[in-house]
Amino acid sequence: MGEHTVLLVIIAAFVLISAAALCVQAAYTMAVYKTAKSLEQKVVPLVPKIESLVEATRTTVEQTRIQIVEITTKTTEILDSARSQMAKLEDVVSDATSRAKIQMERVELILDDTMSRLHETIAVLHNGVMRPLRQLNGVAIAIRAIFRHILGGRRPSVAQVTSDEEMFI
Repeated sequence: MGEHTVLLVIIAAFVLISAAALCVQAAYTMAVYKTAKSLEQKVVPLVPKIESLVEATRTTVEQTRIQIVEITTKTTEILDSARSQMAKLEDVVSDATSRAKIQMERVELILDDTMSRLHETIAVLHNGVMRPLRQLNGVAIAIRAIFRHILGGRRPSVAQVTSDEEMFI
């Protein structure tokens, strides 16, 4: 019986240790229960406030989502409109540029034609009007010189030099 007694003592010791562990575990469970109850008493008054806050948050999030969708839609419309306006503006600018180039070429041709006609007119004026005037002026000076020579017979002094004669001095 010696072996059985030792075995019974060991089993009894383990049963006592298990009973003590169960008592400690029960004490911890009671402490956790009391803590949970006190926490529940503190949290229960907050539940309606939290539920209203959650509902307000849902409403705000939904309104924000709707506003973001509207803003995105309007922004897309504005961008599409801006793109189409830019395309139209680009067409107008390119058309105006090409027309301006054509007009500048025409103006350049007209200016070239006008300048050539002006040069021709000036040449005609010089040959048709100015040359005969110079010739008449030369003849008049020659006649005046003849009359002076016949009538006066002497040469004018340097003090009486005229502007025409200054060129030859």
